Amino acid sequence: MSQDRPTTGTGDAPPGSETPRSSWPLYEVFVRGKRGLNHVHVGSLHAADEEMALHNARNLYTRRNEGVSIWVVRAEHITASSPDEKDSFFAPSADKVYRHPTFYSIPDDVPHM
Repeated sequence: MSQDRPTTGTGDAPPGSETPRSSWPLYEVFVRGKRGLNHVHVGSLHAADEEMALHNARNLYTRRNEGVSIWVVRAEHITASSPDEKDSFFAPSADKVYRHPTFYSIPDDVPHM
């Protein structure tokens, strides 16, 4: 790490009250592209708060105007299923074929289906 790069807060706090960057919470970043319908996970970053995470995500992940919307979510607030349990977790939906649009054809002029 370079000696001229700060390892503490944003510089707005009084000396001695800054929090080391290593203790900042981890945020997951999701971006919706100009032509996309869904937000897609693009990466992670550490930030002192939600506002800083949003601004840093914009600077880091949309440098070339790729996105029209950004979500930042604290990683600790995400609950996910385990890949090891995929068979038992998703098995109940396999017997509900009526939930899938396989019994009729979708016209070509219906977008996003």
